[in-house]
Amino acid sequence: VGKWHLGMNCESSNDFCHHPLSHGFDYFYGLTVTNFRDCKPGQGSVFLKGAQKSLVIPIQIAGITLVSLAIMQYIGLLKVLFQALAYCLLITAISLAVLIFFFYHFQYLNCFLMRNHQIIQQPLSYENLTQRLTKEAVQFIGRNTDAPFLLVLTYLHVHTALYASKNFRGKSKHGLYGDAVEEMDWSVGQILDVLEKYNLSNKTLVYFTSDQGAHLEEISSSGEVHGGYNGIYKGGKSMNWEGGIRVPGLLHWPGVIQAGTYVDEPTSNMDIFPTIVKLAKAQLPPDRIIDGHDLMPLLQGKATRSKHEFLFHYCNAYLNAVRWHPGNSESVWKVFFFTPNFSPEDSNGCYDSHVCFCHGGFITRHDPPLLFDLSRDPEEKVPLTPETESHFYEILRVIHLAVDNHTRSLHAVPDQLSWDNLLWKPWLQPCCSSLFQSCYCDYDSEGSLSELHSG
Repeated sequence: VGKWHLGMNCESSNDFCHHPLSHGFDYFYGLTVTNFRDCKPGQGSVFLKGAQKSLVIPIQIAGITLVSLAIMQYIGLLKVLFQALAYCLLITAISLAVLIFFFYHFQYLNCFLMRNHQIIQQPLSYENLTQRLTKEAVQFIGRNTDAPFLLVLTYLHVHTALYASKNFRGKSKHGLYGDAVEEMDWSVGQILDVLEKYNLSNKTLVYFTSDQGAHLEEISSSGEVHGGYNGIYKGGKSMNWEGGIRVPGLLHWPGVIQAGTYVDEPTSNMDIFPTIVKLAKAQLPPDRIIDGHDLMPLLQGKATRSKHEFLFHYCNAYLNAVRWHPGNSESVWKVFFFTPNFSPEDSNGCYDSHVCFCHGGFITRHDPPLLFDLSRDPEEKVPLTPETESHFYEILRVIHLAVDNHTRSLHAVPDQLSWDNLLWKPWLQPCCSSLFQSCYCDYDSEGSLSELHSG
């Protein structure tokens, strides 16, 4: 239930190769893509900002080239077949028209709600959306009170575009972001209440977490912060500074996990999968390396150290940072092979590009790598040096060995972010009516929300 964000189709508009029902789930209600400002009128556009930065120069080059060829043809300096020139102009015009059509109709094409394989609302309506997601989750639990179940509820909160239902709008002292947090908090309470109602609390592990830190660069056109706050930690979303990767991990299982238990050990969202598999008394796939570990020994106090001696932090396909928690030390060492160039330079993010990137002129490489001890410097303010850390080179040697072992275990896979995969393919476009009707439909009958009392 909620945001899937792993796509839908491969070869046709209805092959559903990436759909949740093709990956082990029995029921789906939500978005196969994600939540963008572009999906909510009046919230601006993430894509147009990115497109302007990446397409302006290629368009200028193409335009200057075509005009130069036409001028040289006209004055006789160069003989260019008129047909070739016309074809180039036509291809450029068609490409621009397709891009403009895509961005102008983005909301109608890519912001849609599904139930199983059927699109039930296109474009997506934010009205009472969290209440609808909550209702679906509550009903799912009600249908499975007598059997083991796995419910993955992924909220659109608090990703932009921000929204809040009528009962929460203007309720928080922290603007629309605070309203959205309060509505999500209400929804979590509804889930816990229904578990209690069906006497399932003592039989159910609830794990609440986030996929990344606050998106610092998310600021509305009116100047309101829409991206959250990371406290003392540096950086945010899309970065491997602690502000980007330290996220809440709140667990609830009365009678199994003691209330007030605090785990101050490096863990990962990759640990969720092996933990669930172990609780289900199933077997992990033997044909691949599983990077996560069962969390239950830590949560129940049967282990005091995480099995993650090393954690490898990637920025897209590039190994960006490594943390090392030696078994015989309280130190948590962290090295950076490169860091993002903040813009403006004295800021804590990449405000000029909306997110920080991982390549070329967007980064600064470090040789030797930057080294921090998070146990003493969680804010990552002062990189250590051979003068300030006597074991500097030994620490780097151990981490480089771990990186070598890690990279040898990797296998090449197709690039999911290649231009071939990123370019819009009309034949893969889901559409619940027709392009002439802007793919509009609304079959999502909310029914009665009277059982869910908000506020």
